[in-house]
Amino acid sequence: MGLQPLEFSDCYLDSPWFRERIRAHEAELERTNKFIKELIKDGKNLIAATKSLSAAQRKFAHSLRDFKFEFIGDAETDDERCIDASLREFSNFLKNLEEQREIMALSVTETLIKPLEKFRKEQLGAVKEEKKKFDKETEKNYSLIDKHLNLSAKKKDSHLQEADIQVEQNRQHFYELSLEYVCKLQEIQERKKFEFVEPMLSFFQGMFTFYHQGHELAKDFNHYKMELQINIQNTRNRFEGTRSEVEELMNKIRQNPKDHKRASQFTAEGYLYVQEKRPAPFGSSWVKHYCMYRKAAKKFNIIPFEHRSGGKLGDGEVFFLKECTKRHTDSIDRRFCFDVEAADRPGAALTMQAFSEDERKQWLEALGGKEALLHSFNRAIVPRPEGSAQLDKMGFTILRKCISAVETRGINDQGLYRVVGVSSKVQRLLSMLMDVKTCNEVDLENSVDWEVKTITSALKQYLRSLPEPLMTYELHGDFIVPAKSGSPESRVNAIHFLVHKLPEKNKEMLDILVKHLTNVSNHSKQNLMTVANLGVVFGPTLMRPQEETVAAIMDLKFQNIVVEILIENHEKIFRTLPDATFPEPVSLSTSPPNAPPRQSKRQGQRTKRPVAVYNLCLELEDGDSANLSKEDTPTGNLDSLSSPSPTTAAVHGPPGPDKNHLLADGGSFGDWASPVPCQTRSPMVQWLNTQSPTTPSCSPVVTPSSPKPPPSPLSLPAAMVDKPLESVVNRKARAVYPCEAEHSSELSFEIGAIFEDVQTSREPGWLEGTLNGKRGLIPQNYVKLL
Repeated sequence: MGLQPLEFSDCYLDSPWFRERIRAHEAELERTNKFIKELIKDGKNLIAATKSLSAAQRKFAHSLRDFKFEFIGDAETDDERCIDASLREFSNFLKNLEEQREIMALSVTETLIKPLEKFRKEQLGAVKEEKKKFDKETEKNYSLIDKHLNLSAKKKDSHLQEADIQVEQNRQHFYELSLEYVCKLQEIQERKKFEFVEPMLSFFQGMFTFYHQGHELAKDFNHYKMELQINIQNTRNRFEGTRSEVEELMNKIRQNPKDHKRASQFTAEGYLYVQEKRPAPFGSSWVKHYCMYRKAAKKFNIIPFEHRSGGKLGDGEVFFLKECTKRHTDSIDRRFCFDVEAADRPGAALTMQAFSEDERKQWLEALGGKEALLHSFNRAIVPRPEGSAQLDKMGFTILRKCISAVETRGINDQGLYRVVGVSSKVQRLLSMLMDVKTCNEVDLENSVDWEVKTITSALKQYLRSLPEPLMTYELHGDFIVPAKSGSPESRVNAIHFLVHKLPEKNKEMLDILVKHLTNVSNHSKQNLMTVANLGVVFGPTLMRPQEETVAAIMDLKFQNIVVEILIENHEKIFRTLPDATFPEPVSLSTSPPNAPPRQSKRQGQRTKRPVAVYNLCLELEDGDSANLSKEDTPTGNLDSLSSPSPTTAAVHGPPGPDKNHLLADGGSFGDWASPVPCQTRSPMVQWLNTQSPTTPSCSPVVTPSSPKPPPSPLSLPAAMVDKPLESVVNRKARAVYPCEAEHSSELSFEIGAIFEDVQTSREPGWLEGTLNGKRGLIPQNYVKLL
């Protein structure tokens, strides 16, 4: 697992774990900065010290081999993996040079040192400046809140209102700065790979020409150089597309932050000041806590956390709520206060203070106090607005008319589907096509009124306007999994199987469209629209997640890969049934499934990661003045790389057991504090691993310092594989398999045991429940919810 994405919505919550994720990103950038600084020093030694060239090369090679890029999300593409491996490849080239008879060319300074210094000063330096501003504003914001909350309620209303306005303005400024800083952190993490590797590539190419055997070495290096240039270009193009999506999401959240709150298992959560009483001479103090409340269980967690002390996390406290009472200003000299009484501490009430009156009302509503709001504390996911487009007979007519016109008039047009039409014309055409009265009157094949780019844009707009993407929300996660892992054959088999799980109308329309895209790619020498370029255009059009998050945007590159597989294997996928020997999702049987792995606290080991393929999109020269849409990225004329070629195998070697091996390895703050949301692993992972004889089964790592984990979840009951895990709150469940606990935090039970108050756990794949008065963890695939 790489660095966790920094969600913009978390900027407004500013939770302790959000700060932990920010520090992880900052630490990675600092590590990169130190490494580049050291690498620059080593490069200068190569130029200046001829007699010590051999020693400098060994040091340089050693530095390259030990540095590893981190990535955002849970998987990388093959391009990113090749970029990660490029430093090790460079190190191997250095080790093979036995004769150092020539001096490094002076051009090394221009090709290596200056670009790295520029990147370090302009990019990493800019992040450091942003960090200083962010830390300064954090101190200022929470200091002002402290001062504001200490204002006496007896002051004049005008004075209090003025103070409220000032605090709110300061908080908004802090949120703005936080959004910008989070965006900059993630941008530099993605940028550093190609910004750093390109100078290295130039350096190596120049260095080989000065050696006695440089000609032969350069011939060997040339192939790897071309492969890496493709990887870098792909990564750069992907970065540009992802950056625009991230900025759009950031602007949406900036405009309506309350509409983009992430779904949470807690009824209410946020910061409150808790009054801590001291002996009589010392009075009392107010300490900021991060509070989390579950209404169903009436469970209240409070954790002291102070931003200004470097984000120090204190010891948490848990109690069960008995009642909540609003405090009026005539009983306490602070505003926004309320009392909570714990069920196990009768008579001992805790006084808490919210940041504002609105937040107090929200807490009172969640805690069952007298004050209540009409809206809930945690908002549901905002659905995407539905257009008027429907997957009906009219929709098929639109699709066929547009495809027929494109294949008749513009199959060889350069940048087909990438170049967009004028927005007003596109909307007018689409409106006419969707109107029963005018649809038949529109002649797209013979009319010069409608340009080809207007027709292609109308077709894409129709597909985007469907209430649900053509490849459905339900199967979105399952389609993504094969693109992230497995052999090429297993990827195709998995996509083949999933396509035949689509509703009949969806599959029929997808068949028509993909057949057309296959025809477009066959004319790529003229139109420059390779399979890879079509994947970039139609990935976000045919697939999209139900919730817009940074993590979902990071998966855009894998959506493109799915579309590439559909185009390259159209005949097999749509004209044949899935292989009968291809394993379907495992159903309930007499043998119990594997329990999900618990998160390990073991740190420091770099895990082998699933890989995926992404394809090249080179820039297309085009004089069209229309703006490009989000998915319309530059095109190229290189073939798709979604299936390994013989030349690729020559560089990277044959696939081995380590290519697809998945390891469960991560850290945890404990059951209540883990920042990782509950997720499930799709059964596609099992299919991908069983399809290739060289791919070992997934198993957790056992170390002497950690308890033996249970087996990995490679099989799930049929009732659980069709949909991703939803949040479970206050449910009952019955055991369908016996289980013996391997940790003190887990429950042992027999078949038929009934669990009370079952809830989703922070441990992925596990539930929390109560059995015979004892509360603990339950493997989700061992029970059935009632």
